[in-house]
Amino acid sequence: MRRPLFLILTSLLGLLLAGCGALPSLPERPRKAVYQGESFTAEETFSRLFDADVDATCEAARRALLSQGYVISKADGGLVRGNKHFQPEGEVHVEISFNIVCVGDGPKQQIATAYVSAQQDQYALKKNPQAASLGVSALGSISVPLSSTQDSLVKVASETIPAGEFYDRFFTLMQRMLRENTAER
Repeated sequence: MRRPLFLILTSLLGLLLAGCGALPSLPERPRKAVYQGESFTAEETFSRLFDADVDATCEAARRALLSQGYVISKADGGLVRGNKHFQPEGEVHVEISFNIVCVGDGPKQQIATAYVSAQQDQYALKKNPQAASLGVSALGSISVPLSSTQDSLVKVASETIPAGEFYDRFFTLMQRMLRENTAER
């Protein structure tokens, strides 16, 4: 008596699951385009006004980055670029790149605005299996499989760092470097 009941329940479950596949799928909710999140407000997350000329302001930015272990790739003409590498986990690599542009303000350009943006790129270790075979023609078609693995870093994420506190700390360090550099003169 139990066997026929089991077969009936199993058949009904199969039909139910098959029917679920035939149901019309719900339409996907349209995603909001990334550019629609750009508010272009007058917030000053990415810029600060400094009481120094362009050269002194960019030199303070360069020194601030150097003091934190960043490698400077460019520092001239009102532009500073630097980056630093991190490895927070065994197979994860993160790189932060800074781009700073110093622009003179005021009638005699004696003050400057520093525009700063930092980008974070994340890489993951990808293992690529490689196979080769070794054929010996004198013995016929004997092949011996040889295999190895080649590791490579693949970029998995990239974004401009949006955190205001991150930039506040950088601008505070820049201000300190500017004071120290001015005191040396």
